[in-house]
Amino acid sequence: MLRVAVVGAGFVGGVHVQAARVAGASVVGLATSTAERGRETAARLGVPRAFDSAEEAVTSDDVDVVHICTPNHLHEPLALAALAAGKHVICEKPLALDVAGAQRLVDAAANGQTVAAVPFVYRYYPTVHEARDRVARGETGAVHLVHGSYLQDWLLTPDDNNWRVDGGLGGASRAFADIGSHWCDLAEFVTGHRITRLSARTTTAVPERRQGPEREAFARAAGEGDLRAVATEDAAVMQFETDGGALGSMLVSQISAGRKNRLWLEVDGANEALAFNQEEPETLWRGTQAATTLINRDATSMSPAAARLAKVPAGHPQGYQDCFNLFVGDVYATISAGAAPDGMPVFAAGLRAAQITDAVLTSAREQSWVDVAAAP
Repeated sequence: MLRVAVVGAGFVGGVHVQAARVAGASVVGLATSTAERGRETAARLGVPRAFDSAEEAVTSDDVDVVHICTPNHLHEPLALAALAAGKHVICEKPLALDVAGAQRLVDAAANGQTVAAVPFVYRYYPTVHEARDRVARGETGAVHLVHGSYLQDWLLTPDDNNWRVDGGLGGASRAFADIGSHWCDLAEFVTGHRITRLSARTTTAVPERRQGPEREAFARAAGEGDLRAVATEDAAVMQFETDGGALGSMLVSQISAGRKNRLWLEVDGANEALAFNQEEPETLWRGTQAATTLINRDATSMSPAAARLAKVPAGHPQGYQDCFNLFVGDVYATISAGAAPDGMPVFAAGLRAAQITDAVLTSAREQSWVDVAAAP
């Protein structure tokens, strides 16, 4: 049985703990920002041990796999320490605060001895794999357009705040690095295309936020604390070209009222259009000139790649936690069997996200089209 340590106690840390257990691992301990908070979180999640520090957790002799769910600025040093100690690593994105840091992690993981993965878990919706398979088989035809958005509202007002807003903790990009990276990963995953050039603009619509008590992601504001200037973006818009000859556009926002987690991706091909909505993942929309239909998540009628991920019968919804469970299950199976299932996102996917994010920031700063580094 694999022995797991989870570093980070926020919303996503709990998701990792549950996914590890579903995959059959033993969560032997966790670490948080303080030893006291670690003990409280361990008790709440039923984890037997609270490590005194993150550094202890990622190098402990009784740990095989480390899940890193900390603020972004700690991802690189903790992942490097874990890999150096021979641990397998699942690290939240962004892998690092810049492309150079993400490259260092890819290089450190390329030793052939450890498995290193990043949770681009939206890949694990069966309907996403169905769309990918239709494009790959030629059912969709040549892809002409790729477009969509990723919209949230949890940072809508000046009272809403989180460590991600602080560039020193979260990095130079917030909205795009946090959720735009998911959209881009999904777009490239489904189409097989790679974004080669882009033009982007960003906006900080809420220039000051209250620096009150620390809140987890998606928690409502407390309305207390002093207003302080914000440097990271609330929203970004991007248009792009791909190596497959397609044009694309996308909008990412954390200030769109009423939108909780609406990731929308549409692929328009010569024969059909396909649209995936993360808030309604049980169906894949398909359009032709003659009709529009919904492809249901049903293992009996989907492609083998999609059917593998359909764990409950049609009509019994699968959601975000199910995707996380499937992703962690694939990582653990790779550790045991040595061969990664098709589509499992490894550290190279995290480097790719860093490359696109860097191009977005450069374009927004220079007000020009920029080339995106070649995919790893």
